[in-house]
Amino acid sequence: MTVLCTAVFVAALDQTMVLTVMPSIMRSLYIDLAHLNDAGWIITAYFLGYTVAMPLFGRLADVRGRRSMAILALVLFMVASAFCVVLDQLRFFVAARVVQAAGGGALVPIAMAGAADMFPPGRRALVLGIIGGAAEAGGVLGPIYGAGLSALWSWRLIFLVNIPLCLILIPVCWRLLRPGLSYAGAGATGQRPIAGPSGIEPAEQVTPAAGPLATRKAPWWRRGQVDYAGACLMALALAGITIGLGTGTQMIEASAATTATPVRWEWLVISAAAFVTFVLYERHHERPLIRLDFFKRPAFAAANIAHMLVGAALIIGMVEIPLYAYTLFGMTEIEGGLLLIRLTLMIPIGAVIGGWLADWVGYRATAILGFLVAAGGYLLVSRWPLDPSGLAMTRDLMISGLGFGLVIGPIGASVISAGGPQWMTTSSALVTVSRMVGMVVGLSALSSWGVRRFNGLAAGITTPIIRPPGLTDAEWQAMKDAAALATKEAAHTVFGEFFLIAAIVIAVAVIPAFFFYKERARGASRLPFLPH
Repeated sequence: MTVLCTAVFVAALDQTMVLTVMPSIMRSLYIDLAHLNDAGWIITAYFLGYTVAMPLFGRLADVRGRRSMAILALVLFMVASAFCVVLDQLRFFVAARVVQAAGGGALVPIAMAGAADMFPPGRRALVLGIIGGAAEAGGVLGPIYGAGLSALWSWRLIFLVNIPLCLILIPVCWRLLRPGLSYAGAGATGQRPIAGPSGIEPAEQVTPAAGPLATRKAPWWRRGQVDYAGACLMALALAGITIGLGTGTQMIEASAATTATPVRWEWLVISAAAFVTFVLYERHHERPLIRLDFFKRPAFAAANIAHMLVGAALIIGMVEIPLYAYTLFGMTEIEGGLLLIRLTLMIPIGAVIGGWLADWVGYRATAILGFLVAAGGYLLVSRWPLDPSGLAMTRDLMISGLGFGLVIGPIGASVISAGGPQWMTTSSALVTVSRMVGMVVGLSALSSWGVRRFNGLAAGITTPIIRPPGLTDAEWQAMKDAAALATKEAAHTVFGEFFLIAAIVIAVAVIPAFFFYKERARGASRLPFLPH
């Protein structure tokens, strides 16, 4: 568990550590303010690689084993980090970031499945909460970590330290993780337990979906245990939506409050076409990348829908709270970051508490509680006045973060239980991708709607530039103050509505939470597997 948490933590650090050192990176890569959109690719690249690699690595880990794929992911992460240290051209640096993120993203589902393998079902939500807490902690500390290492020497140090960390983790993973396939019992013996309304019914004998004969008769591109063609289609679909909605630019220039990032519709069309092709292709594949019939299982589909809503709501807080601090409270960047930490710091704490609680009272009850707590916290934030007290801000943000943390364990445990032992890593990868897609879509919607709303509110505000004749100094100053106050009130209204919408989004997640498993797992005989 220590090794898995460390690997996930290191990978998560690289998601956010570049945010505080972007000016230094831009200078080193010769990016000026006129080409700020190009700098957004440094962040978009990590989103892209992190999301795209998960489904393929998830399936490879289920087929080839957790240990070999964990080591491959660490090697990719290490080699790409080394290239990030020495490269000084943007296009090559972005390519290295994609590969680095692919390795880092693969570690998350591998760690989730590895943790689920090692512990009995009755403690599954707790260990998944711990893994999720490690990932969230890495995201929380990333900006501080990046700023601290950059101050010691250069921004390149934040990538350089990944090399010795990976050199330590690789042999440790080889020693501690089990070789081969790590799932046991039902899936390996050809039997599957079926979850009924009152527990587990007698096991049912299953005929494998595709035997050697079927494999020989299949076209060459459909042979083998891993569907690489499906992985390419899925990667294209995820890449299209990430690039099309311009994730990176929005995160580095605070455009959500000033200007809308243009949507690249051609990439969204490519994404939609690739997704439709992927679904049609997977329906007829003997060993698909993702079992589409999993989505007929209420717990599996509900967990993915809920996690997508979590991503859409969480990104609003991640982006808007620093903007809130800069534009309305006049805080510095450091003060804005410290304000955001009041939200993010509670997420890993809530993840551990939620995992323990889910194993005690059940996945459904814990998830519903978490969604309601997060929605309540965001509702309190939406009602902040123009000058809220520090105590009120701390209270409301910590409540929100606690709620987001509480749902991590039950969501992960529900999707893994619904997917079955042979699809643990694939299921973990898919539910993580759902959250990333929710974040991308939520960030884009935040930008486009917020700009239109602010422009509508500020349409009647006239900001004086040239002093009209006949005004005294006091009248001229009063006119400027009134315009500034009206603009500030318009921004305050938009920020409040952002969090009100986010509160509604996360409250809606209560609906799919009712389809999570109601009872806690009490051991192998109580494991709520559905047919797989």
